[in-house]
Amino acid sequence: MSAVRSRFVVRTFATFVLFTVLAGQFWRNLGGWWGFGAVAALVVVGSAVALIMEKPDWKWRRFPKALILFMLLATLSILWSFYPGASALGITLQWGTTLAALFVALVLSWAELLRTLSAALRLVLGLSLLFELYVSVVVGHAVLPFFVHYDLEKIPLAFYWSRGLLLDGGPIEGIVANRNLLGFLALIAVIVFAVQLAAKTVRRGWGMFWLVVAAATLLLTRSATVTLSAIVVLVALGFALWARSVHHQARRPVYLTAAASVVVAVGGLVAFFPLLLQAFGKSDDLTGRFDIWASVSELASQRPAFGWGWVSYWVPWVEPFNDLAVRRGVTYLQAHNAWLDVWLQLGIVGLVLFIALVSATLWRSWFLAIDRPRLGVADTAPYAASALLPLLIMVALLAQSLAESRLLVEYGWLLLVAMAVMTKRQQGTPSPMP
Repeated sequence: MSAVRSRFVVRTFATFVLFTVLAGQFWRNLGGWWGFGAVAALVVVGSAVALIMEKPDWKWRRFPKALILFMLLATLSILWSFYPGASALGITLQWGTTLAALFVALVLSWAELLRTLSAALRLVLGLSLLFELYVSVVVGHAVLPFFVHYDLEKIPLAFYWSRGLLLDGGPIEGIVANRNLLGFLALIAVIVFAVQLAAKTVRRGWGMFWLVVAAATLLLTRSATVTLSAIVVLVALGFALWARSVHHQARRPVYLTAAASVVVAVGGLVAFFPLLLQAFGKSDDLTGRFDIWASVSELASQRPAFGWGWVSYWVPWVEPFNDLAVRRGVTYLQAHNAWLDVWLQLGIVGLVLFIALVSATLWRSWFLAIDRPRLGVADTAPYAASALLPLLIMVALLAQSLAESRLLVEYGWLLLVAMAVMTKRQQGTPSPMP
């Protein structure tokens, strides 16, 4: 097989992997859990085969140590888990997602990552809008996932695949069946499409079209958490561009202003919290999140050191998850805060390792974004537009992690691991970025 054809196969499979991880709920709604399991198995086996065939560099010094320690702790937690069977299942899924992330990080170049991530996001957004249009125009009423039957007099809104509200201006759920999830993927798409346009790796008209589609999708989801995440991303972008514009020895005003901005933002959030809730149409308990956080904190404090055992997504058929977070007939399978979820499952030790993993990745992403690439002795090379991608993705993930736990599963975990590994490798041996 020629090198060109080989890279085409790799990029095509990478697009399939990214689409599957981004839109896992699509496969579950379409083919049930068995269908999703078959697709997930294909992703895991294909990722393993690709890693074996491509033979990437596995040098220990170019690998994030916090990631290794965190995964080791999660695996060993079976030994003290309150629900060892569920932990074994959760850890298996975690390793599967990690393997897919390693395929993305070790086999793809920066240019290929940008290209395949863009293609996967276009598929998610395009199919979501077509699906919503079909439900609104042809079906004419809300639709439930396939292969599911709810024996309930009144089905909770969260159970619907789509409520068919596209022509009413939303909120829309898309193929992922969740407006917050679709909104966040639209935010990631805005970042990726904008970086592509800045890097001139896509035709301007085509790039602008998809950027508009992503922005429109974001607005149609009407997600308050995603809106706040978008604001944080814009602020981070502003500080990164400011840091780029000054000499590296004259960046103190950037950092002082950033620190002051955080203090002002936190103070404003506390002072105007009720008004913000009203503006975003949220209840006083943040759609039940306060009750969930209180329950999770109380449970975590019972096993503070090493937690109850890793499980990633909560499994509703075992204690204490079977009735830990129930609201309006819906049993939620996450703490709606990634940090509380880690504390619950792996205790303070796991939380420290997770903070180390995220902090180190964010640190490397920041300096990758603001420093000129060192491809030679002098740092006179022009800035790469795609060097902003890890920073903006990390900021978006961190902003979402305060209200959702998706940083620990599926697309959140894959993106975190990919950014951790790729920025670490870039730090050790810089490679060209578009």
